[in-house]
Amino acid sequence: MNTETAPAPRDRRDSRWDAHRRARREQLVEATLAAVGRHGPGVGMDEIAAEAGTSKTVVYRHFADRSELHVAVCARVAEQLTRKLREAIGSSEHPRQMVSAAVETYLAFIEADPGVYRFVVGQSLADRPVDLMTEGKDPISSLSDLIGDEVGALVAVALDRAGQDTAAAAPWGHGVIGLVRAAADWWLRADRPMPRTQLAAHLTDLAWTGLRGVVTPASRNTRPSTTAPARPMEDS
Repeated sequence: MNTETAPAPRDRRDSRWDAHRRARREQLVEATLAAVGRHGPGVGMDEIAAEAGTSKTVVYRHFADRSELHVAVCARVAEQLTRKLREAIGSSEHPRQMVSAAVETYLAFIEADPGVYRFVVGQSLADRPVDLMTEGKDPISSLSDLIGDEVGALVAVALDRAGQDTAAAAPWGHGVIGLVRAAADWWLRADRPMPRTQLAAHLTDLAWTGLRGVVTPASRNTRPSTTAPARPMEDS
């Protein structure tokens, strides 16, 4: 005779509390973004709690520490940025214009709210718990990985259309976003010494110079050879 008992059904009140906790966490993320906008990337937990109309004690009921809240903010920013990148990339079918749109969108996003960008990327690794980093939850890496995946997908589509092997798409995608991010970091630190559109054009030219030989259609592409130089390509 089977003496095992079926698990007790979950109290519906538990589900309601789960929804409440998720909603409260989202509200605290919103409050953090607002506090960053008001006080800058060095905002403190007291200022975040005040923006949320609560106390630090309540904030820590929903987030174990500042690092966990920081990860949640990074996830929100990454979601917003990747959505904008998808829209920008989908606005054209020409590979160069897709690269240009992605670069311009990234720069416009950080220029619109540089304080939030600095908050997302500026927290020292030493301030983050080891378990967040070892579990792959480092917010800077997560943000860059998400965007690099988006650009890698763009490159993969272009390579496939050109009849080329798509194996290089992922490293190229992450390489391009690394290029743009490094330049964007410099641009903000230097107090934007050139207009955003000019920087976007420079970065697009640099990225496209490397990509165009392999993402243009095969019928118009001459691959580099060990015995003869590649024929220059023209953009269409």
